[in-house]
Amino acid sequence: MEKILIVVGAILLIVAVTEIAPRIRVPAALALVVIGAAIGIMPIVPALHLDPEWILVGVLPPLLYAAAVQMPAMEFRRDFGTISALSVLLVLVSALALGFFFWAVVPGIGLATGVALGAIVSPTDAVATSIAKKLGVPSRVTAVLEGESMLNDATSLVLLRAAIAATAATISFWGVLVNFAYAVVLAVAIGAVVGMLNLRVRARVHDPAVNTAISFTVPFLAYLPTEELGASGLVAAVTAGLITGAGATRFLTPRHRISDTQNWRMVAMLAEGGVFFLMGLELFGLMGDVVNEHSGVQHAVWLGLAALGVALAIRAVYIVPLVWWVDRRRQRGEAMRPILENYTATATAGASKRDDARVRRRFTRWRRRFHLRRHPDPDKTSPTTMSPETAGRINARITRALADIDYYDDAPLGRKEGVIMVWAGLRGVVTVAAAQTLPDDTHSRSLLVLTAFVVAAASLLLQGGTLSWLIRRLRLPDTVEDKRTERLRLRADMDATMQTAMAQSEVVREIPWLRARIEQATREAEDIGEGDVEDGDMSDGDRSEGANPGPVMGTGATYGLNLAERAQMRAVRREIIAVQRARLLSLRREGSYSSEALSRVLNQLDAEEISLDLQGG
Repeated sequence: MEKILIVVGAILLIVAVTEIAPRIRVPAALALVVIGAAIGIMPIVPALHLDPEWILVGVLPPLLYAAAVQMPAMEFRRDFGTISALSVLLVLVSALALGFFFWAVVPGIGLATGVALGAIVSPTDAVATSIAKKLGVPSRVTAVLEGESMLNDATSLVLLRAAIAATAATISFWGVLVNFAYAVVLAVAIGAVVGMLNLRVRARVHDPAVNTAISFTVPFLAYLPTEELGASGLVAAVTAGLITGAGATRFLTPRHRISDTQNWRMVAMLAEGGVFFLMGLELFGLMGDVVNEHSGVQHAVWLGLAALGVALAIRAVYIVPLVWWVDRRRQRGEAMRPILENYTATATAGASKRDDARVRRRFTRWRRRFHLRRHPDPDKTSPTTMSPETAGRINARITRALADIDYYDDAPLGRKEGVIMVWAGLRGVVTVAAAQTLPDDTHSRSLLVLTAFVVAAASLLLQGGTLSWLIRRLRLPDTVEDKRTERLRLRADMDATMQTAMAQSEVVREIPWLRARIEQATREAEDIGEGDVEDGDMSDGDRSEGANPGPVMGTGATYGLNLAERAQMRAVRREIIAVQRARLLSLRREGSYSSEALSRVLNQLDAEEISLDLQGG
């Protein structure tokens, strides 16, 4: 009974802090850490020593999976090079540099142990990075930070295992490299298989509650077998989430998607709040261990603060050339724009498979020359004989390339964005949990674990507590008008799609007055939706977490209709929704609009389709 009361009390505390913290402009994660620390110091509360397996196995896979499902696949693809540079190479550089630092300042530990602790404190945390997401960080910076924090855990944990093994001199540099490649490649393969099976199985399940219950098992189905095979279970869970998020619109019904979104938001809220609260509770127990083994905790405090400073310095030095490289990539895209805009692949009769293969090879070489800063003429490097299918693929790739160039130009990663990327790289619960996996016979283990805790806590408090102030001081360009313009363009595209669908509808041809009624319903809903955005101005974090924008079809358009007429109107509207959803998926593949704008309209269509289901249509 007592344990149940503790769990209930913790849940109510997390809910209360999550609700109150935004009103006083304090990140909920920071408040929970402070509250947990205050409660843990009380004499009546025993020292808490949490098994790290609860975090590494029970909490992180579902949290990373949930974040990956919500990750905009289009933005992830566009910045995959930047994300990879941050999640792999930066972690390796930071771990080695911090390893030498710890080796120099902590008496009695070897270099391998120092690198192990460096690997523990190097990666940014996906849970902690959600703080930045909710503070209005630009959407492209948020996408890069989320992608980095989802993937760098694999780098750090594989390096941690290698460093621990190196303390016994049982592994070489090449062994570390091979283990890392094996861990990532196998994890991606297993995660992709689990993600695809997840979509296909759940597409056959009709009950939303059962469907969501199945989704709760997916991160563990990806994580557990991958870990058993010696690969990275976290990368497998992330891959399964990315596959699921990318294919959810095509395989799952609106009810399933909305049920998933709401239930996973609840799970993520409780899990995130719980791990930060536990971080605070563990503080007293860690301090007690250090006091028993050493002269005091001040050594761990200054060591943790110094390590955080070193990690931030390395991150800043690393991101400066990275931002320069990203800007050079943008400039090359601008130079390539006129060539892409003036080229169109044209199909010819009698094209063979050999011709198509030759076209694709030459087109690939042409794109490589562009990346090598040479701008060839496509008409001289591509043959003219190709089938309609190959011509369509090439034109689609050119359209997507132009959309990518527009994206890089509209959302650049400049100096201000680079400053945010440095300061928003928060450490969190992964650092604390990974530190507790150090072997029990590690020299000065309690000191090292408390140092990792100080790094995570100081990162949350110092960086997370000042991030909002930093964003205001940087005075980033206001993108509200650009987003409004994009919404209007997308609205015009959806209106044109609706007109095309009605022109092809047999029901509308038989009952012409339905056209005016449906147009009226659409105008009413668009005005309501636009008013909600202008008045409420939802943040990027709200949109990305599946905020429901409300139904599309207005109620005034159905006034005065009898049951048969309303049924006919619902049937036509279902046809229009199907055509509009297909158009939105095509636009997503092309990259013509931001994921935020497309997701908003997709949510509107989902809400209306559910409304039609409830009306009995």
